Amino acid sequence: MIKTFFYLKTDKQNNEGESPIYAKISLQGKTTTLSTRKFISKERWMSTNKLRNTLRIITEKNSKTALDLIETKIESIYYELSKNNLGTTLLDVKHKLNNKDSQTEENDILNIFQKHNKDFEKKVKVGEKSKASLQKYNRAKDLLSKYIKSKYRKNSFSVKDIDNQFVLNLENYLKYESTYKNKVGISHNSVVKYFQCFKTASIYGIKYNLCTTNPFLLYDKKLKIERATFLTKDELERIEAKVFTTERLEKVKDIFLFSCYTGYAPVDVEKLTKKNLIKDNDGSDWINTNRAKTNIESDVPLIPPAKGIIDKYSNIEGDKLLPIISNQKINEYLKEIADLCRIDKNLTHYVARHTFATTIALGNGVAIENVSSMMGHTNIKMTQHYAKVLDKNVKKDMEKVSEKYS
Repeated sequence: MIKTFFYLKTDKQNNEGESPIYAKISLQGKTTTLSTRKFISKERWMSTNKLRNTLRIITEKNSKTALDLIETKIESIYYELSKNNLGTTLLDVKHKLNNKDSQTEENDILNIFQKHNKDFEKKVKVGEKSKASLQKYNRAKDLLSKYIKSKYRKNSFSVKDIDNQFVLNLENYLKYESTYKNKVGISHNSVVKYFQCFKTASIYGIKYNLCTTNPFLLYDKKLKIERATFLTKDELERIEAKVFTTERLEKVKDIFLFSCYTGYAPVDVEKLTKKNLIKDNDGSDWINTNRAKTNIESDVPLIPPAKGIIDKYSNIEGDKLLPIISNQKINEYLKEIADLCRIDKNLTHYVARHTFATTIALGNGVAIENVSSMMGHTNIKMTQHYAKVLDKNVKKDMEKVSEKYS
């Protein structure tokens, strides 16, 4: 139920010594104020019991009539809006009362998100950001839009009206109600990542004076660290030894193994050209590039297995180092390769990246700081995730303890 109260703003006065009468509107625990454009002295306001007593002065009668009309209009506007919009807010009522649009571009979270994504797209075009990250932000905006339409029957939503209830209900919607490709619900980690997008878009809005607060800061859920899937030395050798008569499987095998020996993600492998090959002062071969996701320069020594794969495709057209196959197709063909090599793991291109961090690098004593640098991580905490799953290192350290007690 919407309620309206009138009060005198005594800290302000006109030339006649009268103070303005303001309306305070209350709805679901929230309040907003607006000027009635009517004035009265503090003495008359008190003596007439806030214009509730019988009035004899014509100007006071007119003011009382105006206040009654404002209260009636506020109630009418609210009931009119709430018929088609269960999420009607005080801002909607106030804008309607002032003959303004219910939402302005400046404070609408979806418009802020759209501006952020457009600027992000410009960075993608010049190679500063990755296409995958842009897809994530666009997906986050679409999910937020669907939530607002589903729960509030609106096409926009003011940042000022996003409260704790909005955020918590959004989390539940993403986890249990949202649909994508006939799948209902989103995993915990994906929800946390989408909320990171919501926070980033809001921070963008604050920087560009499109809003003054970040309503998603109260969301403090963390990613659940899951055990990374990687290949053991035996499994890796099994794939290497397998020769496929089908050309597409052989190419995918080589691309996959190349990632295992370099740690490059799919989007990075696609961009590699002969220009990325360099030699140091000792004549050793390196790959030099910027990681697409983090835009961090990353130098990776070219060890013999990886160099052998590059040499195998040295005659392909253009200056690319390896054949270009979409990530979707690679993941599809890797399932066949896993079956044929008797590997009971869900192989994806990212398993190769995990294999580089664990089996190839950390498993052979490479310092975690160097692994972090080669993988293009922004901080070492990202790399420590791989170190935790490598039981081989724990075994080596405990063998020293075992020797002392034997």
